[in-house]
Amino acid sequence: MLFTQEHEELRRTVRNFVEKEINPHVPEWEAAGRFPIHDVFKKMGDLGLLGVTKPEEFGGMGLDYSYGLIVAEEIGGAACGGVPLSIGVQTDMATPALARFGSDALKRDYLAPAIAGDMVASIAVSEPHAGSDVANIKTTARKDGDDYVINGTKMWITNSPSADFFCLLANTSEDKPHVNKSLIIVPKDAGGITVDKHLDKLGMRSSETAQVFFDDVRVPQSNLIGQEGMGFMMQMMQFQEERLWGAANALKGCDNLIHDTIEYARERQVFGMSLLDNQSVHFKLAELQTEVELLRALVWQACETYVNGGDVLRLASMAKLKAGRLLREVADGCMQYWGGNGFMWDNPASQLYRDGRLASIGGGADEVMLGIICKTMNMLPGKKKGG
Repeated sequence: MLFTQEHEELRRTVRNFVEKEINPHVPEWEAAGRFPIHDVFKKMGDLGLLGVTKPEEFGGMGLDYSYGLIVAEEIGGAACGGVPLSIGVQTDMATPALARFGSDALKRDYLAPAIAGDMVASIAVSEPHAGSDVANIKTTARKDGDDYVINGTKMWITNSPSADFFCLLANTSEDKPHVNKSLIIVPKDAGGITVDKHLDKLGMRSSETAQVFFDDVRVPQSNLIGQEGMGFMMQMMQFQEERLWGAANALKGCDNLIHDTIEYARERQVFGMSLLDNQSVHFKLAELQTEVELLRALVWQACETYVNGGDVLRLASMAKLKAGRLLREVADGCMQYWGGNGFMWDNPASQLYRDGRLASIGGGADEVMLGIICKTMNMLPGKKKGG
């Protein structure tokens, strides 16, 4: 992937935003369990950072996906995972299908305000019994006149307490699980929506996450994205961008923690010498940095393939799998060299240890990624019949 001057200018813009508008406030936001999402998103919208890859006619920049991954990588330089996660939901999880398949009216009413930072978006797919198993969702949207009437429960929904609208996946027929689902835009102020209390999470503390209940929620059928029954397919397409976003977003957090650990180990004296002078320490940190660079190469190879119209199912799944595991390895390995300080709540190693763990669960668990990779390698066993 060869970066242009425009790529580097965008990188500088995002990096400056992280340093000035996010990182100084992270301790306060982490303690509060939320951040002023509308204010932060409006500032990002004013800079064009919420619509880098979105159509120009609705306020986006109309750039290819490589520019979106520049934003994902640099936003990962935030000193926490929660704020980047909320941003990623807005740009790469709740709006790709809307931008690609939505009607002009839907894009005018919801995509344009999301790009401008005037609306907060949320993706409502997972349910208490259906996380990675998307085909098993139970939420329904039945037709009544010109409306859909929606009933069901969504779980672990990021941004939901402050969201202005949901991109919701629901069953719209009794057909087979992969062809009975549709994506529907549901405004937060539609009657019958209840957002439960903010969930008490291990990590991603500054992002708001809650369970959402839909009880006879009525929305116009014109809020359907694309065609009825195509929801599962569109959500799988959204997952490709979500997984690439997550892998790119992991890079800077790993880079920064390795750098901080080197500096700490250089100053820390153990048995009369710098901790960093121990071969086991500097060799380990060199190995970790090498793994980060390998992930970076994989991410950008996948991005180049995607931008050129290629199939990235395997590469995106590999990148997502590797990112989740590497975040754990880097956080755990670096924490060891911080000693007792590493076990403190506000330490950068413990921050990545908590926040990074979600990467192997959200957007498809590691085991799901492995299943996809095996399928693309034509070695996944078929379902056994009878017995």
